[in-house]
Amino acid sequence: MLLPGKAMKLLQTCPCGRSGASKKPLAFADCCGRFIGYFETKPAPDAESLMRSRYSAFVLEQAGYLLATWHTTLRPASIEFDAGVKWLGLEVRLCQALDETHAQVEFIARQKNAGDAALRLHEISRFVFESGRWYYVEGRQHSKAPNSSQ
Repeated sequence: MLLPGKAMKLLQTCPCGRSGASKKPLAFADCCGRFIGYFETKPAPDAESLMRSRYSAFVLEQAGYLLATWHTTLRPASIEFDAGVKWLGLEVRLCQALDETHAQVEFIARQKNAGDAALRLHEISRFVFESGRWYYVEGRQHSKAPNSSQ
């Protein structure tokens, strides 16, 4: 089940911004909440869903989920959240299956630190499918092309 705190906002719109067939944003419980709250029994079905649920876990400060979905080869010992960070949104640019057990997702996540200007994290993340579930392996910052506005 979900941990107490920010994650108890089950009826609100999911932080990842995914929309349903009606083009309306999905509720957290119908989107990332089903993976974050029930990690042991309901793994994310694909790399994009895992990436979106990890974004939501950052928004909701769910360190346990982030660590559990991080591949053991590169998983940190712990995760600390910066006080005053407000996540502003997620844009998925590209989801690409590299083969049956490897995928990558390109995304932009926006955040604002207290007292600072908003930041854009443009990343390409790698994922691996092992033992019936997807895991985040690592991400690399997307580099801008010269004279690019991205």
